[in-house]
Amino acid sequence: MHSIGIDIGGTKIAGAVVSEEGEIVVDDRVATPAGDSARIVDEVVAMVTRLAAGRDIRAAGVAAPGFIDTAQSTVYYTPNISWRHEPLRERLLARLDLDITIDNDANAAGWAEFRFGAGRNSTDMTMLTIGTGVGGAIVTQDRLFRGGYGAGAELGHMRVVPDGLPCGCGARGCIEQYGSGRALLRMANAIADVGGIGLALAAVRAEKGELTGPDVADLIVAGDAGALQALRELGSWLGQACASLSAVLDPKLFVFGGGVAIAGDLLLDPIRESFLAHLPARGYHPEPEFTIAQLVNDAGVVGAADLARLHAESR
Repeated sequence: MHSIGIDIGGTKIAGAVVSEEGEIVVDDRVATPAGDSARIVDEVVAMVTRLAAGRDIRAAGVAAPGFIDTAQSTVYYTPNISWRHEPLRERLLARLDLDITIDNDANAAGWAEFRFGAGRNSTDMTMLTIGTGVGGAIVTQDRLFRGGYGAGAELGHMRVVPDGLPCGCGARGCIEQYGSGRALLRMANAIADVGGIGLALAAVRAEKGELTGPDVADLIVAGDAGALQALRELGSWLGQACASLSAVLDPKLFVFGGGVAIAGDLLLDPIRESFLAHLPARGYHPEPEFTIAQLVNDAGVVGAADLARLHAESR
């Protein structure tokens, strides 16, 4: 049975018809009307309708950022969209003759990696998505962890620095402020402030007036010492967070996705080093593997579709 996955992001809504094997049959995307929550529902309905036309589709899954209730129906809170206790599933069911499920976008991406990507040979996997912020997904004993209220696995808001940098969630010192793409850019600018002979990071900043994420990514690929120093600092913070997560969750595998993860081993090496330096009972605690996500930008739609299919089958 084919199913439809929809991934609502801050800038785009992506959708796809996905097979039981996790293969994308056909896809679609439109810009997100982020300032108009009603229009987002309209766009999702229109996209599902287009994708379902002429196909035998029973279920559609919608992945959205923020807190989703345990019934996979209501969006409690979405940071970049004005949804507060939004009955999203109910609104979609009123307009679509399909089984609909709602899930957190990081959960959907993590599930896709567990089922069809980097985690497909593991029973216990923790995934961190390193983008503008830090997202998380936890699979334990082959089951996706959502928590008692559905808002679990918000790994980006685990505190790593008491009274640290303020976070958009209202707390201070969250790993999102030290292990995200935004944090990498802040670290790179701090290194550019210091400067140094032959440091391309400082030269690019001087030329452009400010560094951008793509600038830092290009400099990492080029092997610039300043950009690599910022990446190592980012990896060190992520490794510390993983050591704490390992003590609680004991995963066999950590998977890293998101835009920053394209750095590959340049990111994983400092993560592993910092993880071992901070791992409780090192030498006696089994050590997990660390790897980069495989599905990249398709993970959200693939995971949302597969979760919707499984939900429909269970009914």
